[in-house]
Amino acid sequence: MKIMRHTSILILLVLSICSTEAADPMADFCNKDNNISKSSQISANIDALLAQLVSNTASTGFFTSSYGKGQAQVYGLAQCRGDVVGSKDCSSCIQDAAKQIRQRCPNQADATIWYDFCFLRYSNKSFIGEVDTSYGIIFYNTGNVTDPKKFKKELGALVDDIKAQALEPKNVGFGKGETKLSPLVTLYAFVQCTRDLSKLDCSQCLAIAVENYETICGDRKGCRVLYGSCYVRYELYPIFYPVGSNSSMNVVADDIVMILV
Repeated sequence: MKIMRHTSILILLVLSICSTEAADPMADFCNKDNNISKSSQISANIDALLAQLVSNTASTGFFTSSYGKGQAQVYGLAQCRGDVVGSKDCSSCIQDAAKQIRQRCPNQADATIWYDFCFLRYSNKSFIGEVDTSYGIIFYNTGNVTDPKKFKKELGALVDDIKAQALEPKNVGFGKGETKLSPLVTLYAFVQCTRDLSKLDCSQCLAIAVENYETICGDRKGCRVLYGSCYVRYELYPIFYPVGSNSSMNVVADDIVMILV
């Protein structure tokens, strides 16, 4: 398939976000096995939770919270990409995510949304600190590289390096890098885990995500893999912030195909 989730003040903030235009996400997941009524206490708690995430994420690029009590309690996590933290785009992205996830998943208590610059998830079941690769979305470029053997070798070395970066405490789960394939061609890649994961869990999530490069993306010029706990990507055009602020949001030269795993 081609293409291309004191309270009055908090609730008012969410309502103000929902009244503005929001950018489209890369993908979203609405867990239809976990449906709720729009008028339920869980739904109201989700609105209050989203307001907390919007208010608190941008300053550090990461925030987790819960809201409510008993069976109506909900849990949430929001995170900006490691190279976007501290920018106005981090704040804007989280605001867009909070708006769009409620529009796209209005009757679900478990939802996830992915943007190029940020990620947001909520659920009525606690998920903080747990690896989630139960549901994945993969995008790949329809064009193939001209020298697959050399490309896979260079990509493997680059990915090993940036995964090691991500596991260093100071990098809080984010790693990026680039390598020259020829005088005119550069390979760019980054990996990111949600910051609630331990070093071991981050490593596990990234390993599972990167496996898709070989098994699904093959010799493609670009690939990105989205899971609930980590996100990996490589391209033959700039994708880092702010250089990739425009190009990373669009298809370059070839179509993009999305598949679910």
